[in-house]
Amino acid sequence: MPLPFVPMNLIPIATLFSKEYILKSSDTLSSGTYFEPEDILLAKITPSFENGKQCIIQELPTPFGIATTEVIPIREVEGVSDKIYLFYYLLSPDVRALLTARMKGTTGRLRLGTEALVDLAIPLPPLAEQHRIVDKLESLFTQLDAAVDNLKKAQTQLQRYRQSLLKAAFEGELTREWRDGYPGKLKPMSVSEVSEMDNLLELPDGWRWAKVKEIAELIRGVSYKKNQSSKAPSDDYVPILRANNINTQLNYEDLVYVPREKVKNEQFVKVYDIIIAMSSGSKHLVGKAAQAYQDFEGGFGTFCGLVRASEEVNQKFIGLFFQSPVYRKEISRLSIGININNLRRENIEDMFIPLPPLAEQEQIVSELERYLSVADAAEATLEVELKRAERLRQSILKHAFSGKLVPQDPNDEPASILLEKIRDEKADQQPKRKRTKTKVKIPTSVKQLPLPLD
Repeated sequence: MPLPFVPMNLIPIATLFSKEYILKSSDTLSSGTYFEPEDILLAKITPSFENGKQCIIQELPTPFGIATTEVIPIREVEGVSDKIYLFYYLLSPDVRALLTARMKGTTGRLRLGTEALVDLAIPLPPLAEQHRIVDKLESLFTQLDAAVDNLKKAQTQLQRYRQSLLKAAFEGELTREWRDGYPGKLKPMSVSEVSEMDNLLELPDGWRWAKVKEIAELIRGVSYKKNQSSKAPSDDYVPILRANNINTQLNYEDLVYVPREKVKNEQFVKVYDIIIAMSSGSKHLVGKAAQAYQDFEGGFGTFCGLVRASEEVNQKFIGLFFQSPVYRKEISRLSIGININNLRRENIEDMFIPLPPLAEQEQIVSELERYLSVADAAEATLEVELKRAERLRQSILKHAFSGKLVPQDPNDEPASILLEKIRDEKADQQPKRKRTKTKVKIPTSVKQLPLPLD
């Protein structure tokens, strides 16, 4: 019969409850981790553990489920511990740091052993107080989550604002009033006329469609093998920008260094050069571009391309084009590879770019920089607030497990008494005859587990 199976990708980050699983035939499951409804599934392998992947799976169609072997199931002790209290305790920053230090294995394959959890000391208040702590946590986190959601919505609105600005800029709408009030006649750029048969958007008077290769040159990246690169800088090695260094702006972290003789003079990145991801395993990353706003004493890798605009055009204008929806639309329509997505040289060189007169290019750059600087400031504020919200979340958890979040009630039955009762009950259940050592058989295969009847 089919069993609910929970792979690692269906375990969310720091999410209390989840109903996500897939049904798999028991015949296809050769290994896995047995769990029951309401168990906490804690990811034990890096980086899933460090990222906070854990949840409680609810509403299984069977009495138990099977999860990936890279999780540890944790179950509350009835009458002693509350599963939600345990869930939040495992998310608290001090506990995460302690357990991270106890992980074992090789780099990139570190795992948290069950023994590390068995030896974990847990501050256990009376069960009634655990319930009060959980209620308070959920109340505070509901408010905090709503605030974070609003911040993220504002980020999304800012991104849409940026794109609408760029779209208006490269369709001529942003500078319409400026153009109408311009004294004299704007001089069009000297580029080849494009036939109406090309079915391109109609442009304002004085604008031209031009191919990228008419106003810029495309340079391919430095080719090197992994064993020829280094992570450490030296006089004989040159830093290399790669696709992961391309966002809306270039970042200069996590660089690779290659022998200087492998980098040609034209491959050194200059101010206003545009770096493009020409190849990526993710389709949404291919074609991503960013402009350099400073000279860089280094080059760029083989999976990237560099567009170096002519000084006859406004180079900032060209860089902003490669951030615009007009450019992204052109990238998305290109026929790209099956597994690894690739842009060919001609895809960029033959791409059409709307080119206004030089004076209007400068005006567009000026207006975009003014508007986008306001958006940048708002974005920075949102980032600060999101980080503040995360620090507040960690502070709330710290207070919760140090007895400072809710008032204590002297009428609560101490947890120590409950634990003592459990020990006594276990002792009473022990057989009176002489004890002998036995080996406990632990299932090593799903097929050894007690499957429910159809």
